[in-house]
Amino acid sequence: MQSAKINREYEDSGYQEAYPSFTESVMMLTMKDGINLKTYIYRPADKENRLPDNSIPAILVRSCYPSQMEAYKSHGENLAKRGYAFILQFCRGTGGSEGEWVPNVKEREDGLVTVNWLNEQSWVDAIGYWGNSYLALTGWAIADMVPEKVKGMCLTHYGTDRFYSAYEKGMFRQDVLTSWAMDNAGFPVTADYLESLKYMPQAEVDEKLWGGRLDWYREWILNTHREDEYWQQGFWKELYEIPSKVEVPLYIRSGWYDHHHGSSMHTWDNLAQEAKEKSWLDIGGWNHSFHSCLEDCKTENSRNSEIFAILEWFELVLKRKETPKQRIRTYAIAADCWLENKIWPEEPDKVLTWYLGNRTQEEQKKEIGGTLQIEAEKAEGEFTYEYDPDNPVISKGAESLLKNMAHNGSLKQPKAGRRADVLSFLSKPIEENILISGKMKAILYVSSDCPDTAFTVKIMEVRENGDAYSIRSSITDLCYDIGHTYEPGTAVEVSVDMWDIVYELQKGSVLRIDISSSDFPQYHIHSNYAGNWALATKRQKAMQKIYSGKVYASRLEIPVKITDCK
Repeated sequence: MQSAKINREYEDSGYQEAYPSFTESVMMLTMKDGINLKTYIYRPADKENRLPDNSIPAILVRSCYPSQMEAYKSHGENLAKRGYAFILQFCRGTGGSEGEWVPNVKEREDGLVTVNWLNEQSWVDAIGYWGNSYLALTGWAIADMVPEKVKGMCLTHYGTDRFYSAYEKGMFRQDVLTSWAMDNAGFPVTADYLESLKYMPQAEVDEKLWGGRLDWYREWILNTHREDEYWQQGFWKELYEIPSKVEVPLYIRSGWYDHHHGSSMHTWDNLAQEAKEKSWLDIGGWNHSFHSCLEDCKTENSRNSEIFAILEWFELVLKRKETPKQRIRTYAIAADCWLENKIWPEEPDKVLTWYLGNRTQEEQKKEIGGTLQIEAEKAEGEFTYEYDPDNPVISKGAESLLKNMAHNGSLKQPKAGRRADVLSFLSKPIEENILISGKMKAILYVSSDCPDTAFTVKIMEVRENGDAYSIRSSITDLCYDIGHTYEPGTAVEVSVDMWDIVYELQKGSVLRIDISSSDFPQYHIHSNYAGNWALATKRQKAMQKIYSGKVYASRLEIPVKITDCK
């Protein structure tokens, strides 16, 4: 099934086969410490299975996912028939490679040995690196030290800011990294997934439920601040710094609803200017698997084929041996078009501000919350709800889900007022189309009766038929946001920061934001106690307040671009 889909994409790509056949060979490539890694080599061949007389371009992939071997074989066959050598290597302890499987830490050393070996092969005239997700990590790990034959890399759905991949303002991306740890522990984990997420203390879930200690998972969940020593040394520090040292052209592809998107954009920001000037950046309306995830939106121009993208890129840098010129393209959701950008992120043409406002008593009966308006009310207002961590709001219409990836995207939302612990604020109908372009944020004045807690914001469009669709969501830990301990009952300012987006709000629609305190399993359930979340052993309910008015001007800020799609 998987191979059939891949074969169709190659057939539909417009890049024709140049050879009738291919060869496959397997070798064990020796690393510096004597460990041998299983390496597959696919090469083009004629009808008699004779190899080309001349040297050819090669595409290197390093993976830790042997379950994807069917797909890799299909890529090997199709790329070989199009004139490329395809080299697939499995990381230590996976897919028949020797050694112990410990994620991340050996990828730089092993990757450099492998790419330098390939650089020395006489049958190779140019090298490209290709990878998605962890396979992109194995590319980033060597990107600043590749040898001369490497002419370009296509690295998709991964960012080198690992801390940001793990945390959003003190809140752990549990559905991404806890699920990944369970699936890639190096031994079978049969524990119930939701029970694992909720287990307290989370720092002991590996031994108590999974069947073995995972020190690397414990490091992720116990080091909750960027300044922690764990993130400021060793592989993660090195990985964070690599983009600033890269010289080779890169094709970076991300999706608005890929769980690595935020970190991918940090990586683009950190990319050396010289490399950026000859690199491409695409951001599309898809999730981690390149699936369009935009309900009730046209997607005829989604361009979500990974195969067409790699063939276009490697045709340019490996076969034609041209140096690319910078190209930045962003997909506008709902408008179903791509924008050509000079830089990303761009400065907005203007910033629209909507303030939280009160409702009449009659309106309060219908929906719990208030209004969004263009001026702050003179009168001060308060909105109160109880957050019960034993009854969290379930993630749907999210950005950073992996296990529950089907709930990533611009998806239909429940009606406002569905839960007493979710406050909905709605604007009047919009008088003209508005193109959101950049990072939205909600600045809220809040208080809680607990020493720490969390606040979430989800932004959505309510269409004229009354259906609401998510645009962006985010979260913040109260103490993390204010940078010090919190005195319960005190009103403080927090900022709930969204990832960037390009999204066209339609004339006649209503803007809606929902405010609450949980978004599970996208983020861990906040216990409402202060301290390291992974060491918490109990939870308590919290009474939360959101403030509005001239003094406490809680508001939503939206960057807007004035442009037409091409």
